[in-house]
Amino acid sequence: MPAIGEISIRMHTILGVALHSLLTGLEVRTRVPIGEYKANMKSLFPIIDERKPTRLAKAAADAPLDSTGFLTEYRPIQTRSVIGKTESKRGFPFTHSINPYRGCEFGCRYCYARYTHEFLELRSPEEFEQKIYFKENAAWLLEQELARLKPGTEIALGTATDPYQPLERKQKITRSLLEVFARKSGFKLGMVTKSTLVLRDLDLLKKIAEGNKLTVHLTVTTANARLARILEPRAPRPDLRIRTLARLRAAGLRAGVLCSPLMPGITDSRASIDAVARASAAAGASFFSAGALFLKPCSQPTFFKFVRDHFPDKLADYEHRYGQSAFVSPEYRKRMADLVESICLEHKLGHRYSDQPSVGEEFAGVTEAVELQPWLPFAQVGT
Repeated sequence: MPAIGEISIRMHTILGVALHSLLTGLEVRTRVPIGEYKANMKSLFPIIDERKPTRLAKAAADAPLDSTGFLTEYRPIQTRSVIGKTESKRGFPFTHSINPYRGCEFGCRYCYARYTHEFLELRSPEEFEQKIYFKENAAWLLEQELARLKPGTEIALGTATDPYQPLERKQKITRSLLEVFARKSGFKLGMVTKSTLVLRDLDLLKKIAEGNKLTVHLTVTTANARLARILEPRAPRPDLRIRTLARLRAAGLRAGVLCSPLMPGITDSRASIDAVARASAAAGASFFSAGALFLKPCSQPTFFKFVRDHFPDKLADYEHRYGQSAFVSPEYRKRMADLVESICLEHKLGHRYSDQPSVGEEFAGVTEAVELQPWLPFAQVGT
């Protein structure tokens, strides 16, 4: 039987060789059984980076390729819930949100929601528009989750990705969700989209509106088709969105326009805002709203490249405005809010919400950093 001193020497030798192997990459050769050695290494050197991917990241990594588009991959992703609980300090009238897709193919240069792909451990801003995930069993999940919500619950559809982006034509996940809502009553449902595809579901929207409070928001950033094409490269033209609005209103649905974001020196002039407001009024819009650009760090590279390529003389101004904060100054927001308010009064356009304060009051004193653009009608993304 070996002496205690001899055992101690052997242990020191094993530890020394192991440490040397970690530092130099040399193979460790000892008489300790391999399984026992590995177990000892895990406890002896816990600083080794063994970080595991999150559940969402693993689901995204394991998602099989369903199909492809132009520079775009489409994959199914499993999810435990389709309704996300919302928390917001802004007092918006909603508590829950739904996003049938992760990522958005429209590729809007200003889109704040690029950060949501970081939950999938996809860090490149471009991956948000190149890797689109659609949620499996969304309608079944919605049916179960609505049963646990109280009547009058406010639910937002399309807070981070457009529910009618091109993939919806094939997958019809948004339509499957609307089919569930059409069988329910007592909910407050808001939708936001840039797509004309919403008209495909006009039958369901009318049915939903019979038993629920429904509002449809069409985002129209600019009336300039050339600007829209480079700003929102794969979204329908502004005039087509206005026509869609007119169809929704003709069907008796409550629908209006979000003229956002207002981009300093690009879309924030009175003439630019008025052009969208005038077209909205002609289409019978129930309301009109607009607010200043909110630029998260994850969106800056994409948006700054857009400015550098198309408005190079404004790049320095944008770097100054958004270099330290995702928000422009409170003074600028107030000035824009007052301008929008005056345009709404001129064209007799209402607010998004019947109990909404004046546009100026809505933005007054808001300086804290938040996850969402202040002009969006809804809040935080669900998983």
